[in-house]
Order: sequence, then C-alpha cells, then structure tokens
Amino acid sequence: MKPLVQLDLFPIDLHLQRIDSAKNMRRFYVARIEPNLFGEWCVVRRWGRIGARGQQKTEWFDNAGRAHDALGRVARGKRRRGYK
Repeated sequence: MKPLVQLDLFPIDLHLQRIDSAKNMRRFYVARIEPNLFGEWCVVRRWGRIGARGQQKTEWFDNAGRAHDALGRVARGKRRRGYK
C-alpha cells in the first residue's frame, strides 16, 4: 500500500494581488496544486489584470513533493516582486 500524502501540512492554494494605483496596476496571481487520475501532480497557475480572465499555465510533476517545491518557488518570486 502506498503511503498517503498529507496535504494539510502544506498550502495547496496561493492567491496573491499587486495593486499600485499610481501605476494603474491591478494584478492577480493564483496557483493551485492538483492531482490527476494517473498519480501525477500539477501546479496550475493563473495570472492577469483583476477583473479580466487572464492567462493560465500548467506544469506537471511526478510527485506531490516536487509540486509543493515549485509552488513555494513561485510564491517567493511573486512576493519579491511586491505581490501580497
């Protein structure tokens, strides 16, 4: 039997915004970790202007640990750029 992945310890959702009225900047960034039916994990990222549909990108990983690492890297990078 495979060990269960305990997702409760690590965040699987990321919701960030960057709003700067002086620059007319109203952006959002959303990332989520999702499993598929074949045991793979993906990080689905969406971004764009608040109120618009935005763009989407999906990255696939062979295990949940690598997906969590990727989500952490994305979060650190966006927070360095001023997203909260």
